[in-house]
Amino acid sequence: MTIPDENEKPAEGEMPEPPATENEAQTGDPTPAAETPTEEVAEAALARELAETKDKLLRTLAEMENLRARTKREEEQARKFAIADFARAILSVADNLHRAIENTPDLAGVSDEALKALIEGVAITERDLLATLDRYNIQKIDPMGEKFNHDFHQAMFEVETAKAPPGTVVEVMQIGYTLNDRLLRPAMVGVAKAATGGKEGDGAPHVDTEA
Repeated sequence: MTIPDENEKPAEGEMPEPPATENEAQTGDPTPAAETPTEEVAEAALARELAETKDKLLRTLAEMENLRARTKREEEQARKFAIADFARAILSVADNLHRAIENTPDLAGVSDEALKALIEGVAITERDLLATLDRYNIQKIDPMGEKFNHDFHQAMFEVETAKAPPGTVVEVMQIGYTLNDRLLRPAMVGVAKAATGGKEGDGAPHVDTEA
């Protein structure tokens, strides 16, 4: 068998054979080299890093959405109750107008036209003020005859009586108000109490010392 000379040039028209790879030189097998353990570890670390980055991104997006929703709720609440302090100041005006009307005589018995016009003017002013408050969702709490509600009423005294069930509001000392269904000022009331001994009391108010 003739051993080819490395320096021998191929015959004309023949292609030179490519040099053998390291694997071919060692094993005679032309299969590619297998991945090293270092490459596998690097790929696993990259996969973990991508998963962690995705998780952080999703958490950040969720936190931003929660922040946006919370900010929107806070803005709505601020807009609804921004006038609370101003509304409380106006309530004293409404109280004075209400007291003035309660202490005026019946128009049917007033002969003085000037006095009658004044009384009518005060009544119109009160109606206009209440209508303005209503436009801003400021509502009256006038609980006469209703069940006492500690969320909206403030008990000032109790009255022993058989004319109303215990716990019923039998007197309103001061009207209360709400702003967008939130208490602005409680109504100050007197509450019915069961008469002692099963008999109706004298109806005189008794101060509630337990309140």
